[in-house]
Order: sequence, then structure tokens, then C-alpha cells
Amino acid sequence: MAKRRVSAIVKIQLPAGAATPAPPVGTALGPHGVQTMDFCKQYNAATESQRGTVIPVEITIYEDRTFTFILKTPPTPVLIRQAAGVEKGSGSVGKETAGSITDAQLTEIAQTKMPDLNANDIEAAKAQVAGTARSMGIKISG
Repeated sequence: MAKRRVSAIVKIQLPAGAATPAPPVGTALGPHGVQTMDFCKQYNAATESQRGTVIPVEITIYEDRTFTFILKTPPTPVLIRQAAGVEKGSGSVGKETAGSITDAQLTEIAQTKMPDLNANDIEAAKAQVAGTARSMGIKISG
């Protein structure tokens, strides 16, 4: 079998199990000639168990208009907001805190994000997640 040639790589963030052919999926895939409904069905089936979170996806589109996709881990700010139980981060970082997470929650988020981070060990991953939390106005306690 001949090797398929890659036409484009598209990255989008979608709610798990709830992708529809409407934007942003349609506008991202339409110009490449991909059947958006086929992608939505496959994505929703793959992410059904994670409903309620945002799952980034990297879609590789080939010249024959077929595609494959790779699911990534949820964005770090989404995981931090869920752990802290807040709707959004602080509006004035440094002056007021939006919430707090424990060191155990920080470790759990770092372990979840480990496959997508460029960190060699869990401590480096925790430092990256802690930096994101600080920039959101989320305090780390414990």
C-alpha cells in the first residue's frame, strides 16, 4: 500500500461527546473537503465517557480527503478550574485569588497532563501546572 500524503493538520478544542458540524468543526474541516459529520460521529464516540470536559483533538487530513485524529488531554486551565470549583480565573491576578487547590490536586492534574507536557518527571510537570494556576489567580495550599 502506498503511503498517504498529508494535506493538512488541524487542531481544535471541542466539548467531549458533543461535537456538531457547525463551527468550529465545519469551518476548520470544510475547506479541506472532509465530511464533517463523519468526523463528529467518530469524535463523539471516542469522547463519550469524558462528557463535560473540553478535549483538544489533532486531525490529520490526507490528500484523498480521509482523516485520522489524536485526542489530547484536557487543557490545564480547565482541569484547574474544575479542581478549584470556580467558573473562571481571577480578573486581577496578584491582587485577588479566584480559589485554591491542594497539593494532592496539583499532583493529580500533573499526572493527567504528563503525556502532553514536555516535562521529564512529575515534579517538573507540577511546576508547569502550578505556574498556570498562579497566572489564573488560583492559590496552591498544603
